[in-house]
Amino acid sequence: MRIAVDAMGGDHAPREVVRGALNYAAAHADEVILVGDVPRIEREIAEYGRGHPASVSFVDAPEVIAMGEHPAAALRTKRRASIRVATDLVRNGEADGVVSAGSTGAQMAAAILRLGRIEGIDRPALPAHMVTASGPIMLLDVGANVDSDAGNLVQFAAMGAIFAERVLKVSRPRIGLLNIGEEAEKGDALTREANALLSASELNFVGNVEAHDMIAHAADVVVCDGFVGNVVIKLFEGLTGYIFRSLRADLQQGPVAPLALLALKPGFERMKQRFDYEKYGGSPLLGVRGVSIVTHGRAKARMIEHAIGVASEAASARIPEVIAEWSRSHPLLRLTEGSAEGAAGEGMTGTRTLATGPGAGT
Repeated sequence: MRIAVDAMGGDHAPREVVRGALNYAAAHADEVILVGDVPRIEREIAEYGRGHPASVSFVDAPEVIAMGEHPAAALRTKRRASIRVATDLVRNGEADGVVSAGSTGAQMAAAILRLGRIEGIDRPALPAHMVTASGPIMLLDVGANVDSDAGNLVQFAAMGAIFAERVLKVSRPRIGLLNIGEEAEKGDALTREANALLSASELNFVGNVEAHDMIAHAADVVVCDGFVGNVVIKLFEGLTGYIFRSLRADLQQGPVAPLALLALKPGFERMKQRFDYEKYGGSPLLGVRGVSIVTHGRAKARMIEHAIGVASEAASARIPEVIAEWSRSHPLLRLTEGSAEGAAGEGMTGTRTLATGPGAGT
């Protein structure tokens, strides 16, 4: 696989991004294309002191889209922005996937405007991995869309199931719908309608899932609208960080603290490995015609390395193509005549009607 890496994106770019890319290239057969300000990239490589494998190449893109800029507008004016150039490598068939720790809005705009949506997929979705004691749970959408309808949630579920099965190696992933109760009649109009559609689908739908059930791994893929998902994932990240910080601070108090820490160290190491979120630090933007992996803005070398691996696995598993095949064979929602032009616009969707009859799948 050939993976384009936005070397200028992220809080610790380009240093940590470059180091993560070099570490990955040294351990894998994939090609890595570092996209950004080439003189700065070369200086970072020289400071790292490892040189770079022959599988690492550079593409010059000196402009950067800052977090505070309007993503779509900046993407149009900054034609040499690293995320635009890296995404265009995928668009032109010169790379199999792109990875960035930069502005999520800019990366989403680049994926939608430069790669385009998969035909039949109304809105792309961004998943996140919530680490539990028995493995990760995919939660989507976590922010690609503020508002969604029931048909969108079904598409999110199908795309999440495809990624979980093909990349995370989960056999027949269990799909859950995030709700305020387990009963089908619970929730608002959106979740009640989504529950009915998911129940009628061929997906392995296990019903409504409450927030506390996610920690118990009641489902492998949990779907919700982007507003709710973004709130949930940020609360989860903040709470787990608080628990670990508090535990560390409490155990460092008192005269026997050093001995207690020494005795508990093996257990802490096991817990650290179990909840190692950096291994799942790369999230695919599902529903676009290409592999685009979003990673955390605070990502350092190790997380960048894992994110490149996710891009390679997603490209190797042909995730966009498999989603397109599902969309063609299960046209749950179709755009009504005359609305396609509106749906192609940025952030807009057309009027939708349920497909019926043979071949309509669910």
